[in-house]
Amino acid sequence: MNSEQFKSMIRNIPDFPRKGIQFKDITTVLKHPECMQWVVDQTAAIYRDKGITQVVGLESRGFIFAPAIAMKIGAGFVPVRKPGKLPADTIEVSYTKEYGTDTIQLHKDALKPDDVVLIHDDLLATGGSALAAVELVKKAGVKKIYANFVIELDDLEARKLFKDIEVQSLIHY
Repeated sequence: MNSEQFKSMIRNIPDFPRKGIQFKDITTVLKHPECMQWVVDQTAAIYRDKGITQVVGLESRGFIFAPAIAMKIGAGFVPVRKPGKLPADTIEVSYTKEYGTDTIQLHKDALKPDDVVLIHDDLLATGGSALAAVELVKKAGVKKIYANFVIELDDLEARKLFKDIEVQSLIHY
C-alpha cells in the first residue's frame, strides 16, 4: 500500500452535508485491513520518537485510528467528545465550523502537565474542530502538542492556523 493507492480508495461525495462541499468519505477504506494498517503504520512512523504520551481522538472519525496509533507508539488514548457523552467532570470549547457551530469536551483529569499529546482526526478542512481540540488540550496545560490528519484539503490552508503546532497529514488534496 502506498499513498496513491490509499487515496484512490477514498470516496468523494459531492454536496454533502450541504451544497458546495466535496466530502471525503473514508468508510470505503475502512473495509480494507491493509488501508487501516497503512494509516496506523505511517502515522506511528512519524511520531514514534517524539515522546507522545497520549493520543487525543476527535469524535467521531478520529476515534477510528487514534486508539490503534496510541497502542502502536505506546501511548494512551483520550477521547474528545460532544457535550453529554463523557461521564465525569469536563472542560469544553465551542467553535465555528464550515457548516455550523459545535462544542467539544474533554475529561478534566484526562491529561497531565507532563503529557506530550498527539491530536488525531480524519480530515483537516477549515480547521475548526482541530483548533478547538488544540485549545481544549492547551487548557489542560500539557507539555507539547502535535496534530495529525489522515486527509488534508490544502486549498483551504487551515495548516497556517496552527501557529505553534507541528501538523502532519498523510494524504493531500
